[in-house]
Amino acid sequence: MKSYLTEAIGTFFLVLTVGLCVNLDVAPAPLAIGAALMVMVYAGGHISGGHYNPAVTLAAWLRGALPVKEVAPYWIAQLAGGCLAGFLIYKFTGHPVHVAPGELTTWLKGITGEAVFTFALAYVVLNVATAKATQGNSHFGLAIGSTLMVGVFAMGDITGGALNPAVGLAPAIIEGVLGRSPTPLWWIYLVGPLAGGAAAAYAFKAQHPGE
Repeated sequence: MKSYLTEAIGTFFLVLTVGLCVNLDVAPAPLAIGAALMVMVYAGGHISGGHYNPAVTLAAWLRGALPVKEVAPYWIAQLAGGCLAGFLIYKFTGHPVHVAPGELTTWLKGITGEAVFTFALAYVVLNVATAKATQGNSHFGLAIGSTLMVGVFAMGDITGGALNPAVGLAPAIIEGVLGRSPTPLWWIYLVGPLAGGAAAAYAFKAQHPGE
């Protein structure tokens, strides 16, 4: 249970940071978002692994760092934390955060972008937080948070830079509950990140056949 609570709390603060920065038009938002993930990874990594992202949880399972029975509970905890954050964003700012690709972004570009940078995020997580060669290091949180920051800077104007189904879908769920209209391309925030996470797991296994 403590792992699920940790995942819910970490995802909550990550989504809350994303939504408030977006709704309040905070210029250096990627810095805040990367820092939010970094501190939550440091806070909860030793308890749950500090995934805070269903795509990272998928990658951890495929890599062999998480039992299959934990996948669904982790996802539920992450989405619950994200939905609570989405509701508070609405209360704090007066409107829910609307995660959507840019006007000129096609569904193919959206999926590809989300997959590529989620691959980078999951790849870094697996290498700095689960590999035998990096056990006991103190830089894993900084590396993971910095990777997300890079991805948000790079993809912000293209897809919004969710790189995380909890970030992309939890706000859409809240929009629906409130009678608003989520983006018709909401599904790219599920398919793209999960594909990227799975690809990262297989890349890791190819690089670390002994693990």
